[in-house]
Parts: sequence; structure tokens; C-alpha cells
Amino acid sequence: MSPEQSSAPDGAAPDPSAAPDAGAPDAVPAQPTAADAARAEADETPTDGASDDATTAAGGTAGEVEIESVVDPTTVRRAPRYRAFFTVGVVLGTVLGLGLGGAWLQSPAAAPVFKPGVYFTVIVVTCAALGAGVAGVWAVVADRRSLRGRR
Repeated sequence: MSPEQSSAPDGAAPDPSAAPDAGAPDAVPAQPTAADAARAEADETPTDGASDDATTAAGGTAGEVEIESVVDPTTVRRAPRYRAFFTVGVVLGTVLGLGLGGAWLQSPAAAPVFKPGVYFTVIVVTCAALGAGVAGVWAVVADRRSLRGRR
């Protein structure tokens, strides 16, 4: 096996203690990794607690700012959550479609239909889509209403 080839399988790091030619004069010394540099930097930081006092007095890490001092609660806009609106619309539309489709299947109008299941499915899917559309319009109206006092 040549020095460029590794005895470890692909994706696995070779074991440095098992290297047969580690003391060979043509062996390349190992390069320090980012983890080694981070470990060395962590060892050099003082642990006397002086820097910890500044961070704990501020209530968090250094450079962190109190949210109350930056954000004015009167300017926070409460926008509607569109996903929730659409989910409720689809669910309500599906329930309405199941009711309408079931009522249609029980009526005498469904008797001459060749495949009533197809019509039932179309009614349910159409009602679900209409429910999502109505819910989307409702969400946009709620969003516009939340902006009314800000202009």
C-alpha cells in the first residue's frame, strides 16, 4: 500500500496509532483542524469569572439587548396566520362538501347517474377549494383591517 492510500474504508478516518510508517522520514505531519484551533482558543480564555459577571448582569450573553428597550409594543402589527385560515377553510369546506354530497346521494336525482362516487368526490373537492378561497379572502380582509390604524 502506498503512502497516499488509506487502509481505512471510504468515509472513515484512519487510526493514527495503527499507521505502520508513522516514524518514516517521508511522512507528512498532521495539519491542525478547526476543532483543534477552537479547543486551543478555549484553553487560552481566562476562567477567573470576571467576564462572566458582565454577561450575567446584562441578563444574557455579551452584545444582547433587552427586547423591551428596542421594540415598542404599540407598533407591533398582529398579522393573521394565513396557514391557519386556509386550514380551517379547507376543513370546513370538506365537511360542507361531505354533507352536500351525502344529501345529493340520498336524493332521487342521483339515481340515474352511472358513477355517483365520482360526482360525490367532485362535490367534496369543489367545496374544499371554495372553502380555502373564502378563508383566503377572509385572511386578506383581516390583514387589511390590522393595517387600518397605521396609515
